Amino acid sequence: MQVHRCQLSVYSKIDDSGTETRLKMRQEANMTYDELRVYCLAKAGASEGFPFGDDTAVLKVMSKMFALMPVGAAPARMNLKCDPNWALVLRATYTAITPGYHMNKAHWNTVIVDGSVPADLVYEMIDHSYKLVAQSLPRAEREKLGAL
Repeated sequence: MQVHRCQLSVYSKIDDSGTETRLKMRQEANMTYDELRVYCLAKAGASEGFPFGDDTAVLKVMSKMFALMPVGAAPARMNLKCDPNWALVLRATYTAITPGYHMNKAHWNTVIVDGSVPADLVYEMIDHSYKLVAQSLPRAEREKLGAL
């Protein structure tokens, strides 16, 4: 049996009925598909779908995709939207961050979560992707999202 020691961070999500759910996330770089998925789905207006088949999860904020993940990949990996300038810096710094696979390479990165990218940076990239996409939503959807 292998034991991993890691620090836990707690995130909370409040659902439509006002019930708060506290989510514990590992703060180590080698995160799993399930941990990344839970983190993404804890965001306001986030949902999951499988429009490309059962092996690829698409995570959306309202009607727009902010993350794409192959189900159960080991190591976990995901495509995330990114500011083009920051995308270039990240790719130059980490070999596990590459231009987005099957995506617009200027605006999307593929992140392989193999332990080489710090966990806090992975979470920051997820948050950044979510915010970029949320800001680009049509006004009616942004207002609905703001009410959540």
